[in-house]
Amino acid sequence: MSKVMLNIAALFAKHTKLRPSFPRRREPITPCYWAQRMCFRLRGNDSVGVFLSAALLVLGSSLAHAQPAATGQAYPTKPIRLLTAEPGGGSDYAARLLAQRMTENLGQQIVIDNRVGGVIIGDLASKAPADGYTLMIYSSSLWLMPFMRSNTPYSMSQLAPVIFLAASPLILVVHPSVQAKSTEELIALAKAKPGDLNYASGPMGASPHLAGELFKYMAGVNIVHIPFKGVGLAVNDVIAGRVQIMFCSVGSAVPQVKAGRLRALAVTTAKPSPILPGTPTVASAGLPGFESVSTSGLFVPAKTPPAIIARLNQELNNVLARPDIREKFLGVGMELVGGTAASFDKMIKEDTDRMSKVIKAARIRAE
Repeated sequence: MSKVMLNIAALFAKHTKLRPSFPRRREPITPCYWAQRMCFRLRGNDSVGVFLSAALLVLGSSLAHAQPAATGQAYPTKPIRLLTAEPGGGSDYAARLLAQRMTENLGQQIVIDNRVGGVIIGDLASKAPADGYTLMIYSSSLWLMPFMRSNTPYSMSQLAPVIFLAASPLILVVHPSVQAKSTEELIALAKAKPGDLNYASGPMGASPHLAGELFKYMAGVNIVHIPFKGVGLAVNDVIAGRVQIMFCSVGSAVPQVKAGRLRALAVTTAKPSPILPGTPTVASAGLPGFESVSTSGLFVPAKTPPAIIARLNQELNNVLARPDIREKFLGVGMELVGGTAASFDKMIKEDTDRMSKVIKAARIRAE
């Protein structure tokens, strides 16, 4: 651009014999400033001078607007909004802990925006500008909700996965009165007495509910589902013996297991969990291929520039690799995962394919 302006200035000298006059300045004169000052201070008023002066002004103005794009500033340049679930849950915990470290790494404040319900959060994130300044951390309910509702105001095509943050195992627990001390024995008991056993869960469509339905689907057993408004109420009824079985979060189950109020049979992860060493998996103790965990992942609106997605993925992988962060997550029953955006996308598609069949078979509705 500056070469073009120099050529125009040369034409001035040839055709009009006019010369530019600039004030003395201590600071460097940029090409943009040079062009603008020349067009205002050229002496003469013939038609060529007027034309070339106007051309210089246009070029100088264009360069002024182009300079920020040319020099550029690395993302991010302003605070970032992070949508997540209501305070107290796994997604909220992950968001708050990671936001603190990401603020330090990115040099911009990460502002937590708590909302109630994945439908609202998914709707807000899917309609936000695709500029990297609206992020979302949520669980598998995000991609499974469209299969449990008649109308969902967003689709997964409107969102781009960034990184699989953490997976929280559930624990298959039973009341001590249940005559089963392993997953295999529980399946055998359920088959011998179809419809006699029941299992508790929190809200419809949440991880404990889906784990119970996956268990029924894969084992081919008839166990009655008893939903509760909250997980605490469900755990209390299992402890009291009014309900026999539950797929329970680590935080809710472990204290009761240690106190002898509940019996732990297995964890729902594909591999043994470091959170509960020595506890077998459901897959290894009766149902090969069984896996059902509560997840947390980061998403951005679709069409967010790949460079921004790559930057967020890299920064978060660096945070997840820190031993102190892993220890804090393990302390609340969450195993960190990490990896590429592509691997997270693959996991979502595999989970969707598996669980959509279960949701359809069990006719699960979460309106």
